[in-house]
Amino acid sequence: MGELFTFFGLVSESHSFVFMTHMLLTAGIVLYLAKAATKNLRLVPTGTQNFMEAYLGGVLAMGEDVMGREDARKYLPLVATIGLFVGVANIIGVIPGFEAPSSFLDFTLALALVVFVYYNYEGIRRNGVISYFKHFLGPVWWLYWLMFPIEIVSHISRIISLSFRLFGNVKGDDMFLMVILMLAPWLLPLIPFALLAFMALLQAFIFMMLTYVYLGGAVLLSEEH
Repeated sequence: MGELFTFFGLVSESHSFVFMTHMLLTAGIVLYLAKAATKNLRLVPTGTQNFMEAYLGGVLAMGEDVMGREDARKYLPLVATIGLFVGVANIIGVIPGFEAPSSFLDFTLALALVVFVYYNYEGIRRNGVISYFKHFLGPVWWLYWLMFPIEIVSHISRIISLSFRLFGNVKGDDMFLMVILMLAPWLLPLIPFALLAFMALLQAFIFMMLTYVYLGGAVLLSEEH
């Protein structure tokens, strides 16, 4: 099976070029949405402002269930930006002629590393180095020698989990879309397109939820114990 057709691929078939152009396109769309939403702020929101306020409200409500309102608001900019970026990146891949940047492991691995580094940084900053790494030891002192390496491996595996889950699902959706377009006329795959759009948004939701969960587990050690 050949590669997906992309408009940018007509310029160059280089993997790096196709990835970078689609990633920059995604960033441009996200920046446009942010600018359009804040250009003419109104007390009664309409248009893009209404959409963005509803989106931010939903992300905030998600975070409140994980870590409470105060912390959820604090980390809202990071989580909402990641969710919007991933969501747009995924949706782009549903449009024939474009490929989702999230179907490239470079993209998903970079996002996973950002989340991993940031939640560990916040955990250390909020609780101190000793207290943060002490919770890796577990509650039973005679199992410290076993629990610490298990916790370290568990945290590192989150990088793989975050990056490969998103990459694998979006890449699979791309392959599914390719097969649909090869076997059916353009008007028939409307239901698969709707399904793929739903899955694209679902993957963004999962990424945001896991980011909130990891942040909550890192900064709320006292509540956890």
